[in-house]
Amino acid sequence: MPAPHASTGPVGNRKFLTLFLCFIVALLEGLDLQSAGIAAAGIGAEFKLLPPQMGGMFSAGLVGLLPSALFGGWLADRIGRKKVLIGSVLLFGLFSLATAHVWDYHSLLAARFMTGLGLGAALPILIALSSEAADEHHRGVAVSVTYAGIPLGGAVAAVLGMVNVGGGWRGLFYVGGALPILIAFLLVVLLPESRAYLNRHQTASAATRPVASEGVAGLFQSGLWKSTLLLWLASFFVLTVLYMLLNWLPSLLQGKGFSRADAGMVQLLFNFGGAAGSLMVGRLMDSKGRMFTAICIYAGMLLSLAGLGLSDSFSMMLLAGLGAGFCTLGGQLVLYAMAPTLYPTSIRATGVGASITVGRLGAISGPLIAGQVLAAGMGLGGVMAASSPGIVVAALAAMALMRAQQILRS
Repeated sequence: MPAPHASTGPVGNRKFLTLFLCFIVALLEGLDLQSAGIAAAGIGAEFKLLPPQMGGMFSAGLVGLLPSALFGGWLADRIGRKKVLIGSVLLFGLFSLATAHVWDYHSLLAARFMTGLGLGAALPILIALSSEAADEHHRGVAVSVTYAGIPLGGAVAAVLGMVNVGGGWRGLFYVGGALPILIAFLLVVLLPESRAYLNRHQTASAATRPVASEGVAGLFQSGLWKSTLLLWLASFFVLTVLYMLLNWLPSLLQGKGFSRADAGMVQLLFNFGGAAGSLMVGRLMDSKGRMFTAICIYAGMLLSLAGLGLSDSFSMMLLAGLGAGFCTLGGQLVLYAMAPTLYPTSIRATGVGASITVGRLGAISGPLIAGQVLAAGMGLGGVMAASSPGIVVAALAAMALMRAQQILRS
């Protein structure tokens, strides 16, 4: 995995190490995010859960993501990226292990909520760290390399589910809990603190004042309010669709008559497509064709959702799954690549965290909406149809945001 900028010596090594460690944490986050969806059939059978209760289980983890994404980003702007990242990795590792030991529905909800707290704090810090490790012209690539770890982690989870690791659904959570705890200790030893944060800290120390973050209020000052609101709108609808697919796709495919192995293969291609989309879109977002890239990605999301809803053959479902992963994760990467460039260092993690928090509101809504659509008997096609209007809104907001940035730069 190359660094986004061809640097040599200590500075280049520092950049590479930061990106590598961020990628590993993102990989573990992706594994845990999709473990619940892959283990859903086993969990539902053991605790005799109805579709709305399954939606509640998925949303419990997403509710935990809400406060921690915002608070974690704000705290990282005040005390440093490294400390907060290590704490969040330990938190989601410990409560992933706790998920393997739940005894009823309510303990399951509590474990997933606490896991979500750790996961939510990690992502904005990973994006801020990787963006600050690269030079200005390679930030999109840096963020995409890190973010590609999330769908690849999901692919690892799909493989573990296909081989039935541990002999049951709990095995996924043992793996997803033990590895983050081990990685947290590596972060203590190896992860360098953000150079941008350290420079700001030194400037504040020289001025004999504490490092301060303007908080959420800073996101609406100096003409930033329009970009902030557009980013939030697009994030909300993209994550609505993404988490609907991440959580429900395996169960929906099995409900449509596909075997567990077939559903696992579609999920695997969904994640490989997501990794490819993240990397390719990140590269394109550093070019002059950003607007065209966004239009193609969001149009592809609509087409792939239609494919998932209408396909009956396994081969077509594989193709639709690959396209859905490529375009949905690519559509999210469009926003994540733009977010760090909107804000100065003093509020960068706060700004990214706030957009992720708003997006998580959509992520919470997605699984719940899918559960209600399924309870109404509308099936996979109905779920995909319910997702489509949000994609159109997200596309319009993303293009308006790019246009606003172009005007500001000119």
